[in-house]
Amino acid sequence: MRFGVLGPLSVAKADGTPVPVPGVEVRALLALLLLHEGRLVSVDRLIGDLWPGSLPAHPANALQIRVARLRRALEAAEPGARALVEHRSAGYRLRVPAESIDSVRFQTLLHRARASVDPWTRRQVLTDALMLWRGPALAGFEDRAFTQPVAERLTQQRLAALEDLAETRLDLGEHHAVAAELTEWVRRHPGRERLVAAQMRALHRSGRQAEALAAYDEFRRRMAVDLGLDPSPELAALHQAVLVRDPALETPPDQYPTNLPTPVTELIGREAAVADVLMSLESRRLVTLTGPGGVGKTRLGVAVAAALAPSYPDGVWLVELTGLDGAHAADAVAEAVMAVLGIRENTMLGPVPAGEPMGHVDRLTAFLRGKRLLLLLDNCEHVAGQVAELVLALLHAAPGLRVLATGREPLGMAGEVLYAVPPLDVPAPGADVEAIWESSAARLFCARAADADPGFALEASNARVVTDLVRGLDGLPLALELAAAKVRALGVHELAARLDDRFQLLASGSRGAPARHRTLQAVLDWSWELLTDNERVVLRRLAVMDGGTLAAIESICADGDATARGVAGVLAQLVDRSMVMVTGDRRYRLLQTIAAYARARLEEAEESDAVRARHSLYHVSMAEALLPGLFGPDQQSCLQQLDTEHGNLHCALDHAIAQGSAELALRLVDALAWSLLLRGRVRQAARWADRALAVAGPAPKALRARVHAWQAGIAILLDVEHDPAAAARTALTHFSGADDPDGLAMAHWLLAYVLLHAGDLDTSEELAMRAAAGFHTLDHPWGQAVVASLRANHALARGDLATSQAACDKALALFRSLGDRGGELLTVYPRAALAEIRGDHDTAERLHRDGLRLAEDLGMWAEAADRLSGLGRIAMLRDDHDTARELHERARRLAAEHGFKAGEVYAVIGLGQTARHSGDLAAASDHLHEAAAWYRQTVSAPGYAAVLSELGFIAEQKGDPAEAAAYHRQALAFARRLGNPLAQATALEGIAGAHLLAGRQSQAAHLLGAAHALRESSGVR
Repeated sequence: MRFGVLGPLSVAKADGTPVPVPGVEVRALLALLLLHEGRLVSVDRLIGDLWPGSLPAHPANALQIRVARLRRALEAAEPGARALVEHRSAGYRLRVPAESIDSVRFQTLLHRARASVDPWTRRQVLTDALMLWRGPALAGFEDRAFTQPVAERLTQQRLAALEDLAETRLDLGEHHAVAAELTEWVRRHPGRERLVAAQMRALHRSGRQAEALAAYDEFRRRMAVDLGLDPSPELAALHQAVLVRDPALETPPDQYPTNLPTPVTELIGREAAVADVLMSLESRRLVTLTGPGGVGKTRLGVAVAAALAPSYPDGVWLVELTGLDGAHAADAVAEAVMAVLGIRENTMLGPVPAGEPMGHVDRLTAFLRGKRLLLLLDNCEHVAGQVAELVLALLHAAPGLRVLATGREPLGMAGEVLYAVPPLDVPAPGADVEAIWESSAARLFCARAADADPGFALEASNARVVTDLVRGLDGLPLALELAAAKVRALGVHELAARLDDRFQLLASGSRGAPARHRTLQAVLDWSWELLTDNERVVLRRLAVMDGGTLAAIESICADGDATARGVAGVLAQLVDRSMVMVTGDRRYRLLQTIAAYARARLEEAEESDAVRARHSLYHVSMAEALLPGLFGPDQQSCLQQLDTEHGNLHCALDHAIAQGSAELALRLVDALAWSLLLRGRVRQAARWADRALAVAGPAPKALRARVHAWQAGIAILLDVEHDPAAAARTALTHFSGADDPDGLAMAHWLLAYVLLHAGDLDTSEELAMRAAAGFHTLDHPWGQAVVASLRANHALARGDLATSQAACDKALALFRSLGDRGGELLTVYPRAALAEIRGDHDTAERLHRDGLRLAEDLGMWAEAADRLSGLGRIAMLRDDHDTARELHERARRLAAEHGFKAGEVYAVIGLGQTARHSGDLAAASDHLHEAAAWYRQTVSAPGYAAVLSELGFIAEQKGDPAEAAAYHRQALAFARRLGNPLAQATALEGIAGAHLLAGRQSQAAHLLGAAHALRESSGVR
């Protein structure tokens, strides 16, 4: 949704359809939340701002009513939008992207405009910013105290932006239009001196000197009458200049000595880079822009040099060094600079010592001495040493000289400031159109694509493809521009489909570009030719990796021509040459485009199979080494390491499968399956297990049996097995003849765990007993802990609260002794459920909330979904239905995203119960029938009794005693099968309610007495 405060308060859907928000107080609440731009607003602050005079009788209730009405209005416009108004214990916030609020977009555009050195870009961005205004800020709420400071601040920013735009347009020679437009603005805001100054300049340049002088006199009179002040010295000086017709007031010619090319297109996405480099050149005399080929070093350098042109009376000069041979000396580089500056052999350079002929370096030094000048030395990588020698001599001799160099590696000299030019930022996968447009890479691609094909525009139908394209091209400006040029011929969908063949696809560019810039292939060929043999060896071998640490690179890339000891030095050289990127956590990676090029070179060298085999073996061994850490205090750090290496682990599996190495593939899946389940990547774990088991090569029987157990357990979790118990037993048959007690015990526990979630309580208990025996024999503390945790859930389902509590205590103590926080998390549900049964809702809420934080820290998303449902249930029991509904919806979405069907059903039950408690019987019935349909597929799912009872209560509330009794009798039969006295008591109470509804009081009383006895027998009243 889109929200507007720059004018009357407005809400609209993404397609522009207005969203009505009824009621002045509800609109005031929305305005108040919007002004905090997504930050939490305390309940006290909301109440105080909404009712600053006299409070309503029950202010908290009054606020809740307005929150509920606002949520209903948003929900009516867009399903799920009620969740945008988020409640936390301390208050409320509007949970929307900041950029969906027009005031935030306005301030972002204003900042971008002020960072831009290109006046045309600045003009357009300021115009876009001011177009967001639809009238006075928060029109209609002027009498509300909470709006006044914000409205005043926004108004002042609007006027400042208007002044910025007027001054920018004057610089561009638009004085006639500016003079006409400013008349009204000066009338509305007569005290704005910058507006008056811009108006005076515009009138003067338009030949209207008398009107410019009159504007000054009117401003001076008003200042004297209203404030007793005189105009500032700057405005008085402008008045004097207009009076004497100072030529300096005319439109500046902007002609400076330079040979810089005039860009044909706008520079996109480099505002911050330009500002950073300008700042560096203010304090340092040599700045080198480094980066891979095609990243836009030259374009950035030209933009910076153009911005500095007024500061250098002797000019800013571009010297292109591409044509020089690396064998040339510094004299040859000096000769190239002299040619640009127009220094000839007979140029008089002052007194020359007799008998000492001057070389090119000496002649250039003599020429520059005493001058204030900027040199832009472009593409220095192949003559870096010679350029460094020359620049050192020039900087010593000419204090007024600044040098801006570009190259794929540093010059490597004292005093050099390096600025690594990054690729343009790319949108996140799955971003919407607005978020994609915020990406500079996407803006560049779309702008150039529209140049090539005027009918092209970024829209919802091509958003995903544009995202894939700009991400696949690494945000490299050259690659983006070459690809955009093909849009008219191929369209974006065909371009994306052919991205794997990027070098042929992008084989032609602008005819006017330098030859080595005409294709992506040519740019990389140029870089490749500049590498040493050892650098080429390491670079092409790096192409099989998805980034990596130095240790990994040394292990995988060292062989034959490259020894492990020498790899580190070569890697450092490749970083210097901008062929390898290094991240803040000291990982090294290749851009996708460079990796694709290097892989082709690896194939040419016939090294691919050997290097890929080393890569697979290294990462399989790494995963196996980290596996024990997943069961103790190092769990989180081990999970983070595996997350970091996820791309490499994926590649390792692909390599092992491609080479037919069943053992490596199975080892990898066995080592990673538990971490994938902990992280909630259930579908990925399923795919990997299926792929590994499909490899026909030889592998140990025990290893294959373990992966069969993982495969079955994951399939049961994903709810794709029609007969979960049969699938589990089939998986266990693979252990026959395999001497693997550890693997068998783990398989028994895993399958018991997933069968409990699938609803097969009986088989789960049977397999848990076998797991317990196996772990006991092995003296395996972690195994004993997870079995105890499972036993706690079993006993809870049977209504045996004492046994459940004892098992919880045992599991918790064992997990804590092991330092396994993830294991400790497995005990949260039964502990919280026991607290809830005792009526201790505060403890239950604390356990669920602490568990949610821990699950989010560890990335255990299935557990996080369950903890959200737990919190939702506590909110429901406290009659906070909006919060309960929101929490259950979040739980449902999270569980569905991670393939956790049991968690999804648990959340659906919570939604049904919440709907019933709030009186929405139709929604309650829909949710609970959805849950019942899933439970009917199970053998002994503990939750089925609760669902049947809820359906009975709904029928009772509808006034249908026969239907209510039928559901409750089904619930009673199921609860008796489970042996759960609490579930039986609930069912008996439901049947009693049906009898009361039918007028049979004595039967009802008898049943209530039986229910009371069952609760007392369980220790619960």
